[in-house]
Amino acid sequence: MPRKKTATFHVFVASYLSDMTVACAVPDVIVARAQAGDEAALEALYRAFEVPVYNLVRRMLRRPEDAEDVLQETFLEVVRNIKQYRGEGHLWGWVRKIASTKALMRIRRDQVRATEALDDEPGKPGMHVGANIDLERAFEQLSETSRAVVWLHDVEGYTHEEIAEQMGKSVSFSKSQLARAHARLRRMLDEGASA
Repeated sequence: MPRKKTATFHVFVASYLSDMTVACAVPDVIVARAQAGDEAALEALYRAFEVPVYNLVRRMLRRPEDAEDVLQETFLEVVRNIKQYRGEGHLWGWVRKIASTKALMRIRRDQVRATEALDDEPGKPGMHVGANIDLERAFEQLSETSRAVVWLHDVEGYTHEEIAEQMGKSVSFSKSQLARAHARLRRMLDEGASA
């Protein structure tokens, strides 16, 4: 596929998926009160970031209940460490990093459990996608690792270095996961368009 088409596809995926996330601004006074342990301020932080955090981790994880668990784990971490937030950069960036790290830890833990179970089940059956495939449904077909890399890179704007660091992998791993995911998405969308 020519480079220009690939760049256009990348922009399409990023703009489509980024419409599904929201950046939040919280008044500094709420943050200061939360750092002082004010429960009402902590509740206000939770309410301000609940939906964006859930949307972020839901895009990375397959099951809604996993996303709900990670949402709770994220805010437990926020409450425990809000005093360490130095006000450098947006609070959403700090919360987003905690949430994405927790989601990646969940993916890693689930992969370890799956490996330990030594499941004898043969490979997954072939993917059956209807004629009206859209990006959202195609995105759902990616592995959790690929979804996480696509979401973090294309939507959240993380660099390959940041993704590699969070996942405990190499930069080339992040790049190859992204390239494979883009190719798979493109293939699924092309198949859906021609069906």
